[in-house]
Amino acid sequence: MKDILQDIIANKKLEVERQKLAVPLQTLLSLGNDRMERPAISMRNALEKSSSGIISEFKRRSPSKGWLHPGAKIADVLPFYEQYGASACSVLTDGDYFGGGFGDLQQARKLVNLPLLRKDFIIDAYQIYQARVMGADAILLIAANLTPDICRELAEIAHTLSLEVLLEIHREEELEFLNPHIDMLGVNNRNLGTFHTDVDNSFRLIEQMNKQVEKTGYQPLMISESGISNPETVMKLRRAGFKGFLIGETFMKTDNPSKALNEFINQLK
Repeated sequence: MKDILQDIIANKKLEVERQKLAVPLQTLLSLGNDRMERPAISMRNALEKSSSGIISEFKRRSPSKGWLHPGAKIADVLPFYEQYGASACSVLTDGDYFGGGFGDLQQARKLVNLPLLRKDFIIDAYQIYQARVMGADAILLIAANLTPDICRELAEIAHTLSLEVLLEIHREEELEFLNPHIDMLGVNNRNLGTFHTDVDNSFRLIEQMNKQVEKTGYQPLMISESGISNPETVMKLRRAGFKGFLIGETFMKTDNPSKALNEFINQLK
């Protein structure tokens, strides 16, 4: 079966090199100096205090499903995500495979006061500086893209920039990526190679996650990502020990994502 993740990472490496040539790091930092000074908003704290724990995602397309909502605009969705009770927002910045862009994250920062997660395939420290300049409060690190050493290095850089880190795993073996700079530990219920989704993956891994936390002494907040389509699943995941629930397609495939969020959260009460 074709491994979509390999294609995405190969493309991402080329993309990042082009960006570094076009806007060298020092230029990026000088252009975004005022935004680097902005106090970051803690995504972890927001999720801990939230009654719903919903991380609403803004995503126009998916490699497996194609276009979900091609005409979606940040201004039409994110302010209402905030109004209707999202705890945080995830914004896709990958253009080729997810239909996102830097402008989405920058606009989101101007419109909402929620913590913002830069959702992308981060493989280079340059992307972390980009995230801070664009207005992110947290970044996603995907174990399947990295090695444990590189993951730790990138997470440490994120912390020096006051960004929180969500580490995403899919398999038990990837728990070795957990390090002291990880604020949130997420299980992706979607296999990034095949894009097959199975929510039971979170239930299968939670026991091993707790054992790794006990073994290391690190205390990341547990998050379940992808494939969550009904409130009953959120309630079961919460009972299992998850505090955050990243939901994208369930909302974005509808004509009115924020209305879908509102109805979803109302069923959690």
